[in-house]
Amino acid sequence: MRAETSAPLRDVQCADAIPWMQARGRIPGAGAVTSLPDVSEVNLTLPAWREWFLHAVRLVVDAVPDESAALFFQSDIKRDGAWIDKGAMIVRAAEDAGARVLFHKIVCRRPPGLLTYGRPGYTHLIAVSRALKCPEVLPLPDVITDAGRQPWVRAMGIRAAAQAVRFAREQAGATLIFDPFCGVGTVLAVANALGLDALGVEKSRKRCEQACLLTVRADEL
Repeated sequence: MRAETSAPLRDVQCADAIPWMQARGRIPGAGAVTSLPDVSEVNLTLPAWREWFLHAVRLVVDAVPDESAALFFQSDIKRDGAWIDKGAMIVRAAEDAGARVLFHKIVCRRPPGLLTYGRPGYTHLIAVSRALKCPEVLPLPDVITDAGRQPWVRAMGIRAAAQAVRFAREQAGATLIFDPFCGVGTVLAVANALGLDALGVEKSRKRCEQACLLTVRADEL
C-alpha cells in the first residue's frame, strides 16, 4: 500500500520481510534504518530466532548498495538468566555479509543512572557498510541521551531515528530510507519529514495502515 501524500513518497508493503527481501534484492539509492524483532515477537525457539536474526541482518546489508549503509537499533534482552547481546550479533552478521562497522553508539531509553529491571535502559545504534568509510568526524554523539517520543511501545524514538536518517542521507548519500521491519512507521515518517522517500515492510496489516498515516512534527526531529 502507498500513502496518499505528496512527494516525498512512502511505500509500505504488507509482507513477511525475509522472503520479501530475498525476492527484491538490492534497492538502488537506499539506506537502511531498522530494528529487528525480539524473540518474543516471533514464533520461534531461542536458537531458531538467533539464526533467523543473523540471516535477517545479512539480508538488510544485501538490500543496500555497497557504498551506502545499514543502521540498526537493537536493545539487548535477557533470557533464562543470561543477557543476549544483540549489538554483538549485528556486528557478527554484518561482517559475515562483507560489511564493516562504521560506528557503534548508545541511545538512552531511560535517563542515565537509573536502575532498570528486565529491559535495559539503552539501545545499540550500529551502522555498517561494505564500501563506505567512517568519517573522521561523526555528526553524532557517542551517547544519544534524548531518543525522543516513541509513537509505539516498541518503536525507536523520533529524535534517535532522525539522527540515523540524517547519517544515511548526508554520509551515505541515500535518497530512500528502507525499513524492512517498520512497525507503525516511525522511520518512514522521519525520512519523509527530512525530505527522503521511504520504503517499509510490515507483516501486520493494522500496523501497515498506521505506518502509511504516521506523521512527525518538525520540532520532534
